[in-house]
Amino acid sequence: MSGIEVDRARCDLYGTCAETAPDLFRLDDTDDELVVLTPVVPPERLDAARRAVEACPKTALRLVPA
Repeated sequence: MSGIEVDRARCDLYGTCAETAPDLFRLDDTDDELVVLTPVVPPERLDAARRAVEACPKTALRLVPA
């Protein structure tokens, strides 16, 4: 199992992760932060999570063991 870690200091809220995997990420306009909707990535969504991590222009995301 894998989880998603966000480096909030690097995240500039471009939203490419939320566009790539909207079931895993959401941009919270109220708090101006990225919300990880699923702390533990289901195995069937792992490829989408990897694509979202790779799409981040600020390299603010990474997959970690859950």
